[in-house]
Amino acid sequence: MSPRVQATTRDAYRLFMRQDTRWGDNDSYGHVNNVVYYAFFDTAVNRYLIERGVLDIAKSSVIGLVIETRCTYFSSIGFPDTIDVGLKVVHLGSSSVRYEIALFRNDEAISSAVGEFVHVYVERASNRSTPIPVDVRGVLQSLMA
Repeated sequence: MSPRVQATTRDAYRLFMRQDTRWGDNDSYGHVNNVVYYAFFDTAVNRYLIERGVLDIAKSSVIGLVIETRCTYFSSIGFPDTIDVGLKVVHLGSSSVRYEIALFRNDEAISSAVGEFVHVYVERASNRSTPIPVDVRGVLQSLMA
């Protein structure tokens, strides 16, 4: 059994990306539905890689596939909140990377949720595991805690 995840503070993260909630993100309970948190994670990681020029979602021959995700929730997020997504790399292997991602509602100092997201790098054509390309590794190392 893994240790209990705790809410985190902003100073634990190397990078932040801002995302807005949308009207359709809310569920019938009046808060952002749990599946949307995973979309926030996926968007932040891929946006980071695209903006750093190491991922072309249509043409890259080596891509990261999600093999594991998890999320621990601490407080609700709802529309029309703004989310600061904190991102860091907690493990960088030869063919995989584990990100820790925290969602901070508006200007709050304590995270509303903390999750992990694992990419395994594969050759797009064969879907077989491959080492993380050097340029991608450099970008990922800049997020190491």
